[in-house]
Amino acid sequence: MDDELGVRVGRRVRIELVNDGGEVEEMALDIVPDEQADFASNLLGAGTALARALAGRKAGATIEYRQGDICRVKLLAVERSPKDLEHDAASRRQDVLDKALRAADRTNALNYASSFSSKWGDYDPEGIEDWE
Repeated sequence: MDDELGVRVGRRVRIELVNDGGEVEEMALDIVPDEQADFASNLLGAGTALARALAGRKAGATIEYRQGDICRVKLLAVERSPKDLEHDAASRRQDVLDKALRAADRTNALNYASSFSSKWGDYDPEGIEDWE
């Protein structure tokens, strides 16, 4: 399990669907582009209401979700999909881009903090070094 991952295309999610009576059904689904969706094969299209409700969430989240007698969904786990789906390369590229963007934001903040000075005092960069 890779808890820092948010739900998006290329992820496998393990969820609990909770109905109005409190009954729970556990499912594992792979989030895929809509054109690859096949719910019978546990391939959930990214454009579906359930996938949109889960989008960006991380393991441990509970989402109010109303569909028929289902009232909420608990996101138990988010991990990279083990299936060899077409979107896998795009997912890895997106992970690299996300990491690079976080690194660039950190560098920009450090540069600003180290060069900023005003009549009210200098900017204290303490803690920025620990950003991930």
